Amino acid sequence: MTMVCHRPEGLDQLQAQTNFSKRELQVLYRGFKNVSALSLQECPSGVVNEETFKQIYSQFFPHGDASTYAHYLFNAFDTAHNGSIKFEDFVTALSILLRGSVREKLQWTFNLYDINRDGYINKEEMTDIVRAIYDMMGKYTYPVLKNDAPKQHVDAFFQKMDKNRDGVVTLDEFILSCQEDENIMRSLQLFENVI
Repeated sequence: MTMVCHRPEGLDQLQAQTNFSKRELQVLYRGFKNVSALSLQECPSGVVNEETFKQIYSQFFPHGDASTYAHYLFNAFDTAHNGSIKFEDFVTALSILLRGSVREKLQWTFNLYDINRDGYINKEEMTDIVRAIYDMMGKYTYPVLKNDAPKQHVDAFFQKMDKNRDGVVTLDEFILSCQEDENIMRSLQLFENVI
């Protein structure tokens, strides 16, 4: 069986496309190759499949089931929609999440929540995301959550974000609502300052 190993784009090109230095890209690539090697014993392939991604992600949430949320997150990283994440996909998303503008971060997050990629977040999609987050956090969250907590969160989300009350949230509504929310803006700034 022939193994195809992916080689990433040149460092200069990736540096121009992201907010990372060459040195940072080299460190990130070493780590990415080590992760991609987990799924293939022979050699690092330079890509990560969904199963490997789920295994790695679940280690961060040992008391819950992170598989569904990891699936949604994987799809957000897999920009080619081919069932694998290349280093370029990974580093581009990481660049947006860690060092992108507020609008870029919010647009990436909107795309994560827009599961069917139709340009809108509907209640079903938001319910799926919220349930996946609750499952990921597990039974040991504090305070203990009630069974109807996901529905309450989705209702609150739509109350705040569905500005024209048409039952869906557009990208513009999402960005405007997030920018109006001090807690969301503070968390984006906090995340930015950590890196």
